[in-house]
Amino acid sequence: MGEQLSDERQAWAALVATARRTVTDGLVVGTSGNVSVRVGDTVLVTPSGVPYDRLTPDDVTGVDLTGRQVRGTLVPTSELPMHLAVYRRTDARAIVHTHAVHATAVSTLVTELPTVHYMAGALGGPVRVAPYAAYGTEELAEHTLRALTDRTGCLLRNHGTLTYGATLDQAFDRTAQLEWMCHLWLTASSVPGHTPTLLTKAQVAEAGDRLRGYGQRS
Repeated sequence: MGEQLSDERQAWAALVATARRTVTDGLVVGTSGNVSVRVGDTVLVTPSGVPYDRLTPDDVTGVDLTGRQVRGTLVPTSELPMHLAVYRRTDARAIVHTHAVHATAVSTLVTELPTVHYMAGALGGPVRVAPYAAYGTEELAEHTLRALTDRTGCLLRNHGTLTYGATLDQAFDRTAQLEWMCHLWLTASSVPGHTPTLLTKAQVAEAGDRLRGYGQRS
């Protein structure tokens, strides 16, 4: 039990740092968006409506996979159903949800982000847009799960982004890459008289295979 609590304290500190990065990197405004991390069968999650710069080690907020609060007294994020659905149906260990400007703009224009860059392979392939549903609902959670089929990230129509990973750093990096790709497509597609060249699904899949071996090997 002591080891579990120690792991949770470390995970909470990393979660708070990641949540603050979403603000400093311009991916959210105020208390919009949310971050979670799974430690065993406990999901630590940002609380509802609390500015991230005010969170302390004593504010740890956690639930089990059914949504029952098991850590802290602050009310968990209103997007808890979406987070829990992803944890229950995927191998996610961390989730980042944002209202990033370019990604949200793209979510209002298309049903799938055009493949303007091979980094779509890092998310499993062309990024889908989940249909709109009110925030915090089971309907939104189901739409999100369908959009995430064989993917680690998606756009939420008229809402924002959701990405997941094995770590908070990986989930955050996928969010940043998704926002960058959306910015890229909006920029390229806005040039009068020109249409962006797109990669084929096969090219994106090849990039995904290569990206799995990218970086230093431990």
